Amino acid sequence: MMTKQTIGIDMDEVLVDTIKKLLQHYNDETSSNITMEELRGTKIRNMMPEHQGLLTNILRKDGFFRDLEVFPDAIEVVKKLNEYYDVYIVTAAMDVPTSFADKYAWLQEHMPFLDTQHFVFCGDKGIVNTDYLIDDNPKQLESFKNHSIMYAAGHNVDYDKWPKVHNWKEVEAYFLGENGEYNKQKNKVSQSMK
Repeated sequence: MMTKQTIGIDMDEVLVDTIKKLLQHYNDETSSNITMEELRGTKIRNMMPEHQGLLTNILRKDGFFRDLEVFPDAIEVVKKLNEYYDVYIVTAAMDVPTSFADKYAWLQEHMPFLDTQHFVFCGDKGIVNTDYLIDDNPKQLESFKNHSIMYAAGHNVDYDKWPKVHNWKEVEAYFLGENGEYNKQKNKVSQSMK
């Protein structure tokens, strides 16, 4: 019998489109018209350093993280992964400490199939000991000690240090496809039993 491997999955810019909402609020409050395409290759904070305070205030608003838009196929794929792996949601909530309640409520609503004990609110993900981590942030993937997988985002287009997935169907194929990680592990176990 195979022991379930573990997958840590980031929230912001992996499960949900945080930047889209942040950019909408920023544009509304500054009468700007910055587009997602203009952010390509950089983080919003780097592009607009003079507005650090405003960006922080937007993120700290009550309810900001409560109704974030889910990326296509994310919930369905996480549900499938959870059948074969122990899935943990690993979010750097310490970056915006006021996000905890919103993120917790969002996870309970959208992922009731996950045990709430598998919600990990942290800072540096180097302390996480899952077998895999799917994250968009190069800094977090750098400190993670096991198998890092980069979820493609506008700010990380120039990174190619880790395997990269561009959507949730690619995540599904990476882990559950014919040549995916689950089948590789299953084959190793069956070979060792011969």
